[in-house]
Amino acid sequence: MEITILYEDEDILVLNKPAGIIVNRSDTTREKETVQDWVGKYGGFPTYDGVITPRKEGEWELPEEAFRNRYGIVHRLDKETSGILVVAKNLPSFIVLLGQFKERVVKKTYLALAHGDLESKSGEVRVPVGRLSFNRKRFGVVAGGRESITQYRVISNFKYQISNKQIPEILSLVALHPETGRTHQIRIHLKHLGHPIFADELYAGRKTARQDRKQLARLFLHAAKIHFSHPTTKKEVDFESPLPQDLQNFLANLPQIG
Repeated sequence: MEITILYEDEDILVLNKPAGIIVNRSDTTREKETVQDWVGKYGGFPTYDGVITPRKEGEWELPEEAFRNRYGIVHRLDKETSGILVVAKNLPSFIVLLGQFKERVVKKTYLALAHGDLESKSGEVRVPVGRLSFNRKRFGVVAGGRESITQYRVISNFKYQISNKQIPEILSLVALHPETGRTHQIRIHLKHLGHPIFADELYAGRKTARQDRKQLARLFLHAAKIHFSHPTTKKEVDFESPLPQDLQNFLANLPQIG
């Protein structure tokens, strides 16, 4: 498994996750190696020597349980999303970092290639999201869903020539800054704007995704930057992951507009 360590000290491990690797173990990933498996082999199983109070039915998972069950992985990325992933190496760091995510003080930047030319070159998407009643594996904008907020900015536009069309399609490279962390949030928000991510098999539509996958075998979404306070030193830290080579190569073959 080709996972790169961007930074490590006694308290945190910052990883660069490739696309195609699942982050956390589950009942459906027993035959596949996950980032969690890699962390366990690299640093050993995170342990907690304190007493874990039994949880009452219906209560949220305790931080001690979450630290142990997730091997210290603080947040998640979709399987096909590449980029930065933060791991806490001890329980106090895990609790501090979880608090920063909950309080929305962690600043994240994603890069996505979206279909079409966004009318507003920058803006905010603020909509309620939740599971779709007709497909529990997918999420979308639903009444009564959880609040989700993403700031975005178009970086550049490209021409994309589809073989059976005379007029090239416009694609937009977009920087996105999610303030909340809902499942598939960025993918849902770009679809909500009418500009789904290139090669998104869940949200771009079956026909479009099939056409996209002939040119790019993965979702064009990358977790490029993260900013937070170090859990021990309290210093502000920044980490950056460049676009993977496959995404760079794909963009290099597209004529840029302007």
